[in-house]
Amino acid sequence: MRQTDIPVLISGGGPVGLATAVELAHHGVRSMVVEPRESVSWLRPRAKTTSARSMELLRRWGLAETLRARSPLAVSWSDAAVFTTGLLGREITRIGGCFGLDLTGSDLAAEPGQQVPQPIVEEVLREAAGDALLTGWRVAGLREDADGVTVDLTSAAGDTREVRAAYVVGCDGARSVTREAIGARYEGRQDARPNFNVVFRAPGLADRVPHGPAVHYWVLNPAQPGMLGRLDLEDLWWCIAQGVPATGTDPVRLVRNLVGADVEVEILATDPWTARMLLADRYSGGRVFLAGDAAHQNPPYGGHGFNTGIGDAVNIGWKLAAVLNGWAPASLLTSYEAERRPVAAATIEAAAANMATLAPELADPALMGSEPEFERVRPAVAEAVRRTKDSEFHSLDLVLGYTYDGSPVVAGGCGERLPHRWLAPGESLYDRLGPAFSLVGDLSSPQAKVLVERAAELGVPLREVDLPDAPGTLALVRPDQHVAWRSSAPGDAAHALDLAVGRPS
Repeated sequence: MRQTDIPVLISGGGPVGLATAVELAHHGVRSMVVEPRESVSWLRPRAKTTSARSMELLRRWGLAETLRARSPLAVSWSDAAVFTTGLLGREITRIGGCFGLDLTGSDLAAEPGQQVPQPIVEEVLREAAGDALLTGWRVAGLREDADGVTVDLTSAAGDTREVRAAYVVGCDGARSVTREAIGARYEGRQDARPNFNVVFRAPGLADRVPHGPAVHYWVLNPAQPGMLGRLDLEDLWWCIAQGVPATGTDPVRLVRNLVGADVEVEILATDPWTARMLLADRYSGGRVFLAGDAAHQNPPYGGHGFNTGIGDAVNIGWKLAAVLNGWAPASLLTSYEAERRPVAAATIEAAAANMATLAPELADPALMGSEPEFERVRPAVAEAVRRTKDSEFHSLDLVLGYTYDGSPVVAGGCGERLPHRWLAPGESLYDRLGPAFSLVGDLSSPQAKVLVERAAELGVPLREVDLPDAPGTLALVRPDQHVAWRSSAPGDAAHALDLAVGRPS
């Protein structure tokens, strides 16, 4: 196969690339995901928090329950972060309601967050992507022209293949070939402090922890600050030690220091890293787009990393599908960068603010002293924890509250995620929405008739969702559940749909 016509080629089969393929398939568009890794490795689980917003998007694809069923930690298991002198040491304070894990049944969201290792997320998305996934190959280069993109693929064995695609989405990470090909570059900074991740097995350790279940255990020991958590309910754990260099570190001793005892430890993987706050200066060429780490990188504190990439995937995915399915002009695609780059910039700054105060900054030597010394400083340390870390664990304003107001395809004052509510037990308002656009609210309104007729003229798929208890209100909702126009917005309904699909006025 020297040359193949593919509507969309996706470079990189991590969670963002796979999510892009699943979103395209959601709209009936074929893609090819090119990924060098034949299988998913558990040795470096990376992200562990799937946000409430990402879970809502997984619900759109029918995958939320699948992911929850696969997760070793049920969402009901814990929503707490515990701050201690050591995993087996004294508790200083705790923060509840972390990462939206307490949102089950709340009107705020259709789904709570979920603690689940990234490999499980990838496995679920690989299954959903199906034969769109091509493993054992990588994108070596690409050439864009007015009619498409020619992509050079190379296999691990050195074989080469040329593929022709209408569009390319680069989800190929920090060393993105796609980003280089379109001449984009990172802007930003790198944190000077080294970090050291360890994945380890510790038989029986969980039974000795005196603090109960928690998604994070923060160790505020000045001699060895860091954090730990469980990867399953058996013996698998992760930890991050801050201020630890890549060389000369004994991972067994590091784990034992964080635990506070000479426990039995089997080291499975280590991963030294430094935090980066980077944002691509542009997100696209003409037919090539960047998503996920290829476009932005942020510190992991707050759990926003790959979740921001899932938002990228849905945004560019539905827009590419609209163009390829013929109901939107190519000009719609220019709104991708306008919408997603500001979200990434805000996320980077929020994560960097979370990183400003970590375990080393919160640790106090007196915490490790006698019981009277500990009790003397504990209230002040607990207050510092609550003051500096609350936004890290309670960030729904960022996770659920970001808006596309100001986008060229959104009416003035709109762009927010459609406010969620439950219509019946287990039935979300979001479950009523169509895969493309939806008209939600009082369908007896004259404006509703105008929009329905215009959608028919343009060939835009439009599902009508009548809410009898919302008289006089009407919202035009995009495929990504964001509001493109509402009846109270400036401008009339006749132009609302044209604007939302990128048609020039």
